[in-house]
This record gives sequence, structure tokens and C-alpha cells, in this order.
Amino acid sequence: LRLLLLCFLWIITKLKIRLMLMGMSLVLQVSDKLQWSLNGTLIDLGNDYRRHMSGGSLIISNLDKDQDTGVYQCTAFNAWGSILSRRASLQFAYLDNFKTQTVRSAVNVREGQGVVLLCGPPLHSGELTFAWIFNEYPNFIQQDSRRFISQETGSLYIAKVEPSDVGNYTCVVNNTVTREKVLSSPTPLVLRNDGVMGEYEPKIEVHFPDSVPAAKESAVKLECFALGNPVPEISWRRTSGIPFPSKVKMKNSNAVLEIPNFQQEDAGTYECMAENRRGKNAARGRISFHAKPHWLQTMADTALSIEESLFWECKANGKPKPSYSWLKNGDTLSSKDQLGRVQIENGALSIAALNLSDSGMYQCVAENKHGIIYSSAQLMVLASPPSFAKSPLRAVLKARSGSEVTLECKPQASPPAISLWKKGNEILQRTERITLLPNGTLKIANVTKRDAASYTCVAKNQFGTASTTGRLLITEPTRITMRPTNMEIIVGESIVLPCQIACDPALDVSFSWAFNGQLIDFQRDSDHFERVGGTISGDLMIRNIQLNHGGKYVCVIDTDVESLSTSAILVVKGPPGPPDKVAVEEITDSTAQISWTPGRDNGSPITGYIIQARTPFTVGWQAVDTVPEVVNGNMLTAAVVGLNAWVEYEFRVVARNAVGLGEPSPASAKTRTEDAIPDTAPTDVGGGGGTKSELVITWEPVPEELQNGEGFGYIIAFRPVGTVTWTRAVISTPGVARYVFRNDTIPPFSPFDVKVGAYNNRGEGPFSSIGTVFSAEEVPSVAPKRVRTRSVSAVQIEVIWEALPAIPERVLGYEVRYDTKPDTVGKVRISGNYTLVNITGLKANTVYYLSVAAFNTAGPGPQSAPINSTTKKPPPDRAPLNIQWTMIGSTLTLHWDPVVAVETESKVTGYLVLLKRHRNNDISTILTNKTTAELSLSANDNYLIQIKAMSEGGEGVGSEPIHIHKLSECTVAFASFYRFLFFFFLTMDKA
Repeated sequence: LRLLLLCFLWIITKLKIRLMLMGMSLVLQVSDKLQWSLNGTLIDLGNDYRRHMSGGSLIISNLDKDQDTGVYQCTAFNAWGSILSRRASLQFAYLDNFKTQTVRSAVNVREGQGVVLLCGPPLHSGELTFAWIFNEYPNFIQQDSRRFISQETGSLYIAKVEPSDVGNYTCVVNNTVTREKVLSSPTPLVLRNDGVMGEYEPKIEVHFPDSVPAAKESAVKLECFALGNPVPEISWRRTSGIPFPSKVKMKNSNAVLEIPNFQQEDAGTYECMAENRRGKNAARGRISFHAKPHWLQTMADTALSIEESLFWECKANGKPKPSYSWLKNGDTLSSKDQLGRVQIENGALSIAALNLSDSGMYQCVAENKHGIIYSSAQLMVLASPPSFAKSPLRAVLKARSGSEVTLECKPQASPPAISLWKKGNEILQRTERITLLPNGTLKIANVTKRDAASYTCVAKNQFGTASTTGRLLITEPTRITMRPTNMEIIVGESIVLPCQIACDPALDVSFSWAFNGQLIDFQRDSDHFERVGGTISGDLMIRNIQLNHGGKYVCVIDTDVESLSTSAILVVKGPPGPPDKVAVEEITDSTAQISWTPGRDNGSPITGYIIQARTPFTVGWQAVDTVPEVVNGNMLTAAVVGLNAWVEYEFRVVARNAVGLGEPSPASAKTRTEDAIPDTAPTDVGGGGGTKSELVITWEPVPEELQNGEGFGYIIAFRPVGTVTWTRAVISTPGVARYVFRNDTIPPFSPFDVKVGAYNNRGEGPFSSIGTVFSAEEVPSVAPKRVRTRSVSAVQIEVIWEALPAIPERVLGYEVRYDTKPDTVGKVRISGNYTLVNITGLKANTVYYLSVAAFNTAGPGPQSAPINSTTKKPPPDRAPLNIQWTMIGSTLTLHWDPVVAVETESKVTGYLVLLKRHRNNDISTILTNKTTAELSLSANDNYLIQIKAMSEGGEGVGSEPIHIHKLSECTVAFASFYRFLFFFFLTMDKA
């Protein structure tokens, strides 16, 4: 057996009580001092062996139905009073046996007739469920559209009896709490032999009441079942026509309608309809919404003085409407025997002329049949002598001469105290300048030095007297001696706004600054704002002023007795803000009408605007020409001229004022200019060359931004020099820059007048200026003669030939071809009338075949008869070794071992000494057939020396470089070394 009961109580702060039933023991948990009652009678725990308290819990052992059934309530109490918890009911579930265990009377019924078999459950407590057994256990009846078991009455309903229904029926009752189960005696169902029952309309045997109260959030189940032949079909609806929400479920062939989590909107009239082909019948009832009480307004803990009045009101909502009652310290409170001081009207409680006995814990109780709720509060009735512990007069009160002074007398006293004022030892009386208010406040108008004195407030009630004293000090008015003035300043500059005062020495002074109504936070805004000055100066420094620093600055001076302020307007001037809403109002092939709205002038009037444009062909934004040429600050529209046709443009506007240029506006929407006939001709028209019978014409293509429209192309016109008629050709590809005219009748190297024009879909544009281009010429027809060769080295051959005499074709130079048979190695061209060339980069000791041909723009002519020439053997691939050198004065003498060539190398004919000076990188050489050499060196330069073997095949491999440093440096180095040795040995000698 498990039961969890919650009861709430409050002492001063709301205390929580928990009531629990666990196993066979009941546990009730609370905090602070408490006592328990059962059915209104106090439980005597001292003389009850089954009940005891443990840790604030009430534990009941060996539960007994007769002794422990009832309503429990706990009372918590302390020195301030007591309050009751919510009531908790404890009941015991049980299920008795059926009274009669003999066989029940048989039920006779005709086939096709409906029947009801009654269960008649025994005495019980706790929720029951019902089932029926047919003939023998465990053959339980399965519910369908023909058979239904009511969970309200337990009866079994058969809408239309069939022969298979004949047998014994036993009702099974189950207690869901105790899990007990009892079975009734069998009820025989017998078919009568007087014929079959004919068809008849539905007769509703199971239906819900006309009025069904349903609590909020509960689960509502409605039953509806009808007898009839044929078996009726059950359906449900709301008479309001509102469809069922998705949470509503139909069960047992629509015999049960279930509404979980019942809410206000679920209330209304529900109708059950039973129908077959013989007719229909309906039952309806109204489900009303009920809810347990919940608080709308409660009272709060209250402290009042003796003789004052109390008014408390609590309000609760619920359905049915809750009733109210009041408790004091756990006992019912009524207006009887209270001499009319206590008035109770529903949820309102008033008590007049409070006395100390009225102190305690009060509870407002709201209750309907679905629940009960409690609201608790403490009433403290106070009675005490006056005290200034929490509100004494200030020891020293400062006031400015000529001002009004207010001294408050606020003692704590119950009941309130009567007050009087003294100046020194003299009781103050009301005068023209002195006002004594009923609440004890003293006001002195237009104070002077004569009002400076000690003031005492004396408070008294029937419980005692108290006083508090303070001294009034009169000070001279504070004066502002230096104020900030309105200023104009440029962005980025810094200024100091002065704020200085003269004041009474007795005053404490503080300075603060406000900017546009907000106090300046000098720590957060330290990048720009700093307070400078001493105790009587609160100057404000503003560094690196920005546009957003423009506005009203107020210096606030606070003293003990007054607050003063002075202000100034700071106008910050800067370049204009960006214009906005730039739009292209109208556009042609070369102009655009632009409009815009002005941006902020930032303190300086806008003097003019600059319009900029950008296209896919420009690098960034470029200023454009306008009409008028200068756009002044009063204009918000201008015409842009000089635009290219058929180009997509964006525009933006930049404003300027006396301070400078501002930020540019956002770009306008992209807009394309209209197309137009090309107005730009191709440039750099030329050409020439090609092969026989060709006229090659070239030009510089027109850029895309100058093509002025779609369908762009070129018109090529040419004619022989001296003729009148032009031949024309058209190229429709804008990027092409070359045209070749082929015709066998074209004389070679003949001059032509040539011009190139442009066109697009709008028409033809201008032509370029006329240029002269020669047609292709023929190659030279004669080969050079008297070709000779000479092997110069292992990598070089010299070729010589005789210049061609005058021939019909032009000769621009000569081409020498060389190969090694069968491989072609290369060729060398030399322009002009030269007849000698050195071919380098060849292989050593290799036979080369060489021939010469004349060439011009048409190509090379016939080759001369090839002749062969063999390159020299390669030089030795070893450098001179064992190089030795000596220096005497400025003469350097070198010695090295000779280099000996092998059979596959050219014989050594001498040696090459290379001398490189570091100062000017000059290189000089000495050629010798010996293995020694003398060199004269300068004393103030560095040298690099290298030696190579020489042969017919050329220079051999160079030796490792020899580095010779400045002679003067050597001398200095030796001198420093000797100086170091001298001082070293001198030091060692002294040691």
C-alpha cells in the first residue's frame, strides 16, 4: 500500500510539510514544532504505541482500517503563532465476496433479441474493473460491436443474441488497489423456443447522465451502448458542431468516448447516436467544466502599530466558485465575540483598533468540492517607545545661505510619536520662516548665518521619549568663475572645455560632465575624454575629436548644499558625409543625367560635388567630365559627358566642403550607354612579308570599350600605289588584327595603299590614315659562291663567302646551315652585307657540313654546295697543379707544374694567367709558353689570380683561385700582432 500526501504550512517563511504512506506505515513529514489531528481530534502520541514522531514525520505502524481511516491535518506552531496544513484523507481499499454463491436464475431470451446480464458488485472501497467469463475460465468475453461490458455498472450487454451465445456467464470484479478478485455465481443464458425476434430499432441501454461534472486535467470517459436488430452502429458528436480534437479517442467499437486532459474548451453537450436500418436513437448529456481553487490574490506578512486597522483580502478562482474561511493560529476566526472589531466577508478580513492579542498567524482558506487551498501570513502588532536608531539627524547639515532647509524627524514608534523641535535649548515656534509639519518635519526658509545652531527633535508616545540632535552649518553660495563657451572645431583636433569655481572652504566639491544628456564615463572613453584640474577645477580635455563628439556638453558641480551646471555647444566640422540614392535618370550613347541626395554637411556647408565612374575596363573609379564643368554644393543633379557608347557604367558622387573631400556615396545601379556608330579607327596599320602572291595587312585592334555596340568588325581597304579603286574586305571578329590577301597576279614586293576602318550594327565608322605596305617578295634566286671554312677551336668554325652580285630579288642577309650528316644541327642568320660568321657551341673533333644561302622576307634562297670542316680536339680537362707563389715588394712570382695532353686532347701551346682587381673588377691576362710568370701588383688592392692551359682546342680548365689581399692590411695586421705580444709578455713579467 503506497500513498503520497502533501500538506503545506507556513510559519514566518512558508514551511513545507509532506505526508507519506509507505508499505504498511504512514509517514507524515514536517519541520519546526507541530502536532497531528485525526478527524479533528488531537492525536496523543504519548499514549499511542502504534503512532510516533520521527524527524518531524508521523509514523503509523500496523495500519488498522477502523482506527486509522479519516482526515489527517498537521499544525505547525512557534512563538509567533500556528497554522494548519492542507487536509489529507486516508481510506482503506477492500472488496467483499458476492453475498450469494448459488447459481443465478436463468435468463430466457429469443434469438435476435437484446439482453442485459447484471453483475451487482459486492461492497467495496477503491476503483473496480469488470470482466465476464463465458462458460469456464479463462474464456473471457471479447468486446465488439455486439457485446459490451460497462465499467460503470459491471453489466454485460448483448445487442443481438445469437445461438452461440447460449451458456453460463460469470462476472469477474477486480479491485485495482488491493489487486483482489471475486467471481459471481454463473448466470445461464437460454434461448426461448417461441420463434426468432424480428428486426427492431435501436434501444440505448447504456448512456451517460444528463449532467457530467469534469475536473480540469482529468480523464473523462462516456459510455453508450444500444440493443437492436440488426446490431446498431454507435457514433458521437458535439451538438455545437465543433469537431473533436485529436486527443479524443473512441474505443470498444465506439461504445466508449475518452477525453484525456479535460480543459475548459472541452465542455459542452455531447450526443451518442445508435443507428441500424430499422431506425435510430440518441442520448445526450452536458459535460460541465470544474476546477479546484487556485489563488488570484493572497495576503502578505504585515506589521502594524497598536490601535491601527488591518485589512486583508484574498481571492481565488475555481468551479464551482470556492467558499472562504479564515483561521487564526489554526482556529476558525469569526466576527462573533469580537465587539465588532473583526469583520469577515468572503475573502476579506478587517480588524479595527488592533491590540497585542491580535498578533499571530492567519490563514485564508478557499474550498470547493474539488480541493482546498491555504494562504498564510503573519500579523505583528507593534507597541514600542520612540527610537532614532535607524533615522538619526546628520551630525552636521550644511546649507547654502538663502536656501530652504528641511530637517526630518522620523522616529520608529508604535503608536506614532508626537514630536517637537529645539534650537539649542529653546523650543521652536512656527514663524514666517519656520514651518512645523504634522509629520514632524522642520522647514526653515531663506536661511542666514544666524540660523546656524544645534537642532534637536524630541519624540514621545505613551511608552517613552527619545531625541536626536544635529548641527546646521550655513555656507556661502558657490560661484562658477570660468565657463565653457560654444566652439567650432575641425575633426582630429583637441580642445579643453574650462569649468572652474569659487566656493566655501567647508564644502566638499565634485565635478562631472554630461554629453548630450549622458554622463561621460572617463574610464571607458579614456581614448578621447580626460578630466583635468584640481579641487576647484573640472576642465574637460577632448582629444582627437570625431564627428560624433559634436553636441551639448554640461559641466555639473555638486557640493554638500547645491548643484550647479554650465554648458556649451561644440560644433565639430568635418568632410561631408557620403551622398545617397545616386541614380541614372537618363542615358544616351555618350551622356548620362545623374541625380543624388545630399549627405550630412558635418558642420561645414557642402561647396561642390565630384562625379566618378567605373566600367569593366577601368582600374578603379575615375573622375568624369560634367556639364556644368563645376558642380556646386546647391546642385543635386548633373550631366556626365564624354562616355563611351555601349559600355556598362556605375556612378558615385563625392561631396566636398571647406574641410575637405568626404566619403563617396554607394554606387548607382549598373547602366549601359546606348550603342552608336564606331568613332575610333584602328591604329598602327602596317604589314608586309608573307609568302609569294600574298599581301599581309596588320593593325592594332580597337579596344572593346571603344567598339560602341554589338556586331563589331573591321573593313580592310587596299589598292596598288598610284591606282584609284580600292579593294575592300570585311572581318567580323573584333579581336583579329591581321588580314592576308592572296592573288597570283600580285607582283612581288609591290607597294600598296592600305587603310582599315571599323563598323558595328549601327553602321561604318572612320578609317585609319593610309599607309604603304609591300606585297610578299620572292626568295633570292642565286646561291653565294666561293664558300670557305676554318676550324678555329674545339667549339668554333669560321665561315667565309663571296657577296652576291645584283639580282632581281632583295637580299636582306645570309643564312649559314650546319649539320653532322644525317642530323641537322642548326642555322645562323646574319643581316646586312656581311660575308663572315663564326659558329660557336659546336662539338669537339667533329666533322660539320656547312652551306650558305641568301634570304629576304620570303625566306632563304638556294643553298651553296656544302663543304666540310672538322673542329679541333678539346683542350686538356685538367687545371695546372702545385701552384706556388712568392711576394717580394710588389712583385708576385708564380710557379706551377706543366699540363700534359693525352692523345684525344689538343696539345698544350702555352698558359693563360688571369688577374682580376677587386676595386674596379678589371681583368687582365698574360700569355706565356713557360710554367712561371711574374706580376706587378698595387699595394692598395685585392687580387684574384687563376691559371689555365692553352691549346688549339681552346682554353683548358682553370686552377683554384689565388686570393692576394692588400699589402697595407698585412702590414697593419703584423704591427697589431707584435703590439699584442709586447704587452702580453710585459704583463707576465710584472706578475
